[in-house]
Amino acid sequence: MARKSRRELTHVSGGADIPVTVIDVAREAGVSPITVSRALNRPELVSEATRVRVLEVVRQMGYVPNLLAGSLASSKSRLVAILLPTIANSIFAPAVQAIMDRLTEAGYQSLLGPTGYSPEKEEVLLEAILGRRPDGIVLTGTLHTEGSRARLASAGIPVVEAWDLSDTALDMQVGFSHEQVGEQVAEHFVAKGYQRFAVITVDDPRGIRRCNSLIQRLEQHGISEVPVEILPLPATWEVGREGLKRLLQRPEAPQLVFCSSDTVAMGVLAQAAELGLRVPQDIAVLGFGDTTNSRFAQPALSTISVNATVMGREVAEALLRRFAGDSTAMRFDSGFSLVERAST
Repeated sequence: MARKSRRELTHVSGGADIPVTVIDVAREAGVSPITVSRALNRPELVSEATRVRVLEVVRQMGYVPNLLAGSLASSKSRLVAILLPTIANSIFAPAVQAIMDRLTEAGYQSLLGPTGYSPEKEEVLLEAILGRRPDGIVLTGTLHTEGSRARLASAGIPVVEAWDLSDTALDMQVGFSHEQVGEQVAEHFVAKGYQRFAVITVDDPRGIRRCNSLIQRLEQHGISEVPVEILPLPATWEVGREGLKRLLQRPEAPQLVFCSSDTVAMGVLAQAAELGLRVPQDIAVLGFGDTTNSRFAQPALSTISVNATVMGREVAEALLRRFAGDSTAMRFDSGFSLVERAST
């Protein structure tokens, strides 16, 4: 009987599989056990050739690292929790993907938790997640319950608030000013000659802040009547459709509708087309988020780009610097830009 190679073994004794160990992987790869550990957990500390060789042996042997044992030994879980309002809205996808890609590259795993735009649900999730001892937490926005603030302060782990900036940071912040978004929209389109504005938004605090800022800046230009339709979450095409129906029931139709997301704006475009309204001649439409579909809409959707990939990358870098011992309370303005296309 031919002798099995090491990589063919799991191996069997007394009817039970014996798990492959880090020592088995190291022997097969021709490196030390600590090099295997570094290749899996701190890939930046080993050469690319070594990392590739170790990962290939891990794959062939079916090695499963004991993450619990590793975290107990090092007091590190190598886990980062990312809490975001929803996984159904693509507006958050580029930022989250950028965070996860950079953390994965550095040997960290990500855990996603949807909060449903609710600070109270965020608090419940934090209570469960903190029990897993994550190395860091990413929160969406700066609106949190007092219970969440107390838990995070007690946990003493790095926290990054993304998608927003405020004067009451929990720890680190990477985002942009929603108030400045509203102000820029007002200034840009008043300069183009628009006088009748309207807003369709879901019941999201950040979207409502952009709306309020828009209204305040328009008032400075003598425009005091700005109809606002606030519809229940989640943000869908149907929200945009329903919002436009309501706006068109008013005595005078708006010249421009500012929507809380590209998804809502796509619904407005669909409803306008169904009613035979020309965009932008009869009604102009502005979205928010610059999602992939916005540029392929008919007509192409004008929107606010929030530099989501830059934001996500900076969130990850902020955490990694903190993990490396940098105690700076970083605040990074990732900015935004108005992307004008055919819909305005």
